[in-house]
Amino acid sequence: MMNDPWGKLLETAKKVHLANSKLQDFCPFPKDIKKQEFEPYHIPASDLMQNETGLLTRDYAELRDAFISASPYAHWRQTYKGTIIGERFLNEFGCYGLIGPESPFQSEKIRAWVVYMPKKFYYPWHHHPAEEMYLCLAGEAVFRRENCPDVRLSSGGIMEHSANQPHSMETVEHPIMAYVVWRSEFGTKPVLTFKAVSYTHLRAHETGRNLVCRLL
Repeated sequence: MMNDPWGKLLETAKKVHLANSKLQDFCPFPKDIKKQEFEPYHIPASDLMQNETGLLTRDYAELRDAFISASPYAHWRQTYKGTIIGERFLNEFGCYGLIGPESPFQSEKIRAWVVYMPKKFYYPWHHHPAEEMYLCLAGEAVFRRENCPDVRLSSGGIMEHSANQPHSMETVEHPIMAYVVWRSEFGTKPVLTFKAVSYTHLRAHETGRNLVCRLL
């Protein structure tokens, strides 16, 4: 790598994090960050995000661009590989770490990632013990949480997920990029909340804890 993108990305993320009172209240930006070695891992979603033209933003162009610039060198996660999630999800859902395992930096206080989804994409119901906060940097998506009304977030919108609260996301006419942080229970990965459905490419519509699915 000719130019290391990670220092600039970390400083840009830190600036955004410190300036956002909700993020700071949820999880103060840590002071124990250390650089670490990791192995890059490429998936097709990296190329999709680099070539995406729909990530419109009011206030977060610098951080959006820093995440895109670092994406060729990142370790892109495949959290749901080996589940029923399907190849389209594995190829088009994008997530890589900034702070945490398989990431350029480590901390005992926080985990931080970028999440990318193209338009017309569904991230099924899932949950994890970690408390989580999303900051929408660019684009737009509908966020769903169990026993809560749907919320459509665009650039600058915030969504918080409590421990083990089932939640899902869906993009419609726009893609989304989000800065995502965890503040607790780092050792347990997300798991799909609903396991009784087998599918390749599904769009899911939910009522309470019940899924009705149809093929795309």
